[in-house]
Amino acid sequence: MNAIDLFKLRNAEYLQYVKDYLAILNLNNPQQLEIEAKLTDLTARTTELETLYKKALASEKTQELLALDERRDDAVNGIFYFLLGNTYHFETDRQQKAELLLGNMALYGSGISRLNYQAETATINNLLRDWENKSELVDAIILFDLSSWVNEMKAANEEFNTQYLLRTQEYGDANPDTIKSKREETNLAYYALRNRVDALHLLIETPPSPYATVINQLNALTDQYNVLLVNRKPGSADPANREGLTK
Repeated sequence: MNAIDLFKLRNAEYLQYVKDYLAILNLNNPQQLEIEAKLTDLTARTTELETLYKKALASEKTQELLALDERRDDAVNGIFYFLLGNTYHFETDRQQKAELLLGNMALYGSGISRLNYQAETATINNLLRDWENKSELVDAIILFDLSSWVNEMKAANEEFNTQYLLRTQEYGDANPDTIKSKREETNLAYYALRNRVDALHLLIETPPSPYATVINQLNALTDQYNVLLVNRKPGSADPANREGLTK
């Protein structure tokens, strides 16, 4: 059967893909296909994952995190585009200082606002450390009067980290499972089921194979999600998806 990089699917996409996969199999007489046990296992894992995902979305702290993350993203992007504009300034000194600050930002990657939660927190902290302690960068910030922007980025990042730790503690008290670990379990069940269908299909010596129809249907589903991954715009994101997986 056609392959897909499950890791690249966002949580909501991942859940819908697996649920669609299960639905197709259930419509093709799983008892006759001799896949009931593995189908039941994947169904159970998917249900557990969906419960965790819905809990994450419903959490008040998750909604606070989304707002704080957007706030610090706006600060990072606002500073970036302000400096980018100044690289075209008619004053050479302003051009050079804008390029200096942008060069420092580039040391931490081209998409700070697209990093996962923990990585962005650490990156902004490192960036702020540079901007507070390196004299040439401090001078550039003073020239552009960027202190209010920098203070906003720092405040939003610190508040985000505080709320993230509180929510992590809340999750730990409520349930030791995480979306990431549950996805890994679901992956194993998915591959076990997929491989069984493939193996049984290959063992058919006299065509037509009873698995040919369901394999074609599953491949059509997988192709649709692969197209989604190929066409995805860089930097776009959806809720509850930056839990150390992707942003």
